[in-house]
Amino acid sequence: MRKKLSRDDSLSIKNGALAPHGPEKKSWIFKQLELIAERYQFKMTDAYKSIPAEAKQVILYGGNDKFSVESKTLGVTREYKIDFEGVATFIDNQYRNAESTSLQRWAKDYMDKVECPVCEGSRLRKESLYFKVNEKNIAELANKDIVELAKWFEDLHKHLSEKQLKIAEEIIKEIKARLQFLVDVGLTYLSLNRSSKSLSGGEAQRIRLATQIGSQLVGVLYILDEPSIGLHQRDNEKLINSLIALRDIGNSVIVVEHDKDMIERADHVIDIGPRAGKHGGEIISQGTPQELLKENTLTAEYLNGKREIEVPKKRREGNGKFIELKGCTGNNLKNVSVKIPAGKMIGVTGVSEVASRL
Repeated sequence: MRKKLSRDDSLSIKNGALAPHGPEKKSWIFKQLELIAERYQFKMTDAYKSIPAEAKQVILYGGNDKFSVESKTLGVTREYKIDFEGVATFIDNQYRNAESTSLQRWAKDYMDKVECPVCEGSRLRKESLYFKVNEKNIAELANKDIVELAKWFEDLHKHLSEKQLKIAEEIIKEIKARLQFLVDVGLTYLSLNRSSKSLSGGEAQRIRLATQIGSQLVGVLYILDEPSIGLHQRDNEKLINSLIALRDIGNSVIVVEHDKDMIERADHVIDIGPRAGKHGGEIISQGTPQELLKENTLTAEYLNGKREIEVPKKRREGNGKFIELKGCTGNNLKNVSVKIPAGKMIGVTGVSEVASRL
C-alpha cells in the first residue's frame, strides 16, 4: 500500500494534510504555500478538500506566478512571486535524480505503477495496435517470452502468402537470428517488454553480449564482469559457447569470473590472490587451465579437487515458524506460492525458464 500525498483531506495544510511535509513549520516551502493560499484565496487552516482545484494543481505540480495584493488598511500594494516546484514534482525528481538511495526509497513510497487505460500498458500508440500479423499485434508479441516468440517466428511462414513471405523474408531472418542470440546466452525467460531497470547485472551484460554477437564486429576487446551471475548452471554452456563464438570471429574476450566451467574453458587464466580483498591483488599464477591445476593456490586446489566445500552434516533447525508467500507474481513469477522456514539461511535457486511457467 503506497502512502498518499494527502493522508487525510479533512486536515488543513497547517495541520499536516500534505504527508511529505507534515504540519506547518518555518521553511521556504511553507512560505510558498502561504503565497499560494493568498493567491487563490484560501486559508492554511482550511480543510484540504475545500481548497480550490486550481490551487491544488499548483500545490501538487508547481507553478510560476506574480500577483499583487493591496492592503485595505494601509492602501499599499505589494508584489508577490510564486516559484514552487510542486509536492508531486519534487517527489518525482527525487526518485529519478537523487544520489541517495534512502531518498529514492522515500520517494518511491509515494508512487504507484498505474496501467495506462489507452495503451493498456503496452507503451505504444493505440493506432499501432490495430496492425496484426497472424492475429497478433506488436504488444502481444512483446509480451511473449523469448522461447515462445522464437517459436512463433519459426511457424510464421505457414501463415503468410507467397507475396508476404517475399516482402518479409529478410526481416524475419534478422529477427530470428537476434532471438537466437538471446536464447544462446540463456535469456529464454525474458520478454521484449521487460523494463531494463528490473534486469540483474548479469542479465544486462548478456543482453549486450547478444547484441555484440549479432553485430559481427571483429578486432574488438570485450571485458565482462561475471556474466554468469544469476544464470543457472544448466545454461552456462550456452553462455560459454557465445563467448567462444565472439573469440572465433576475431575478437579478444577477457572475463572476470569465479565459475568453474568458465575457468576450465578459458584459453588463458590469470589467478589473482593469494586471498581476497587487502590480502590479495597480486598475480600468483597464470597459464592454461591445465597448467593452473598444477599450481599450489586456492583456486587450483578447488579446481583439482584437493579442497571442496563440504555439505554440512548438521543444519540449523530454525525456530519452527514460517513465512508464507501466496500467489506471487512479477517478472518471471506466475502465481507462485511458497512456505519458507524462519530462523534459517534460505537459498532459492532454479532455472528461470521453468520458474516463469509455474
